[in-house]
Amino acid sequence: MSEPQEQDEAVPLSAITLRVGGRSWPLDVDPRTSLLDALREHLRLSGTKKGCDHGQCGACTVLVNGRRVNSCLTLAVMHQDDEIVTIEGMGEPGDLSPMQAAFLARDGFQCGYCTPGQICSAVGMLDEVAAGWPSHATADVSSPRIELTDEEIRERMSGNICRCAAYPNIAAAIRDVAEGEGQEGDEGGRGDAGGRERRGGRGARGEGGGPG
Repeated sequence: MSEPQEQDEAVPLSAITLRVGGRSWPLDVDPRTSLLDALREHLRLSGTKKGCDHGQCGACTVLVNGRRVNSCLTLAVMHQDDEIVTIEGMGEPGDLSPMQAAFLARDGFQCGYCTPGQICSAVGMLDEVAAGWPSHATADVSSPRIELTDEEIRERMSGNICRCAAYPNIAAAIRDVAEGEGQEGDEGGRGDAGGRERRGGRGARGEGGGPG
């Protein structure tokens, strides 16, 4: 039986441009680099956390074109020119997004390691509810308006694990933002970024960090 050949040749780098927080970052990356590692190791945006690195804990959740994505499970080269929002783009000290402020007010965290992913996931989840996307817990999938019950929130956030078990406070924070959105519903739309802002985020805004 022949011995397996060792791969000594270096893998050619791929030139890509990532749009993060409304800014474009040209990068040369190994094509096997995950979006998570590109954000953390190349752009130095360490707010997105590496937990299980297998897509099971949700700590690495970011928004890609407004949708929730486990950044550890997708390759950076797949997201050329996509609009990416991380926790750094949600708000900043003294100017928190509604979802960040709600997590703070409701004490929706303890150690805080999972919190960036929880917040990004919650913002994306409320967008899904507003779009009328049903979940496994939706009682009437034909209804154009989904009732955001506690069961609905738990089901939709089930991909984000909090090992400190702050789940009741996380659900309360999400409900606070959802109820605030209902109060603003008659103001009319302001485009995708405006919709995300009303549902807890701020859309694409400038983020700190830069190419490493």
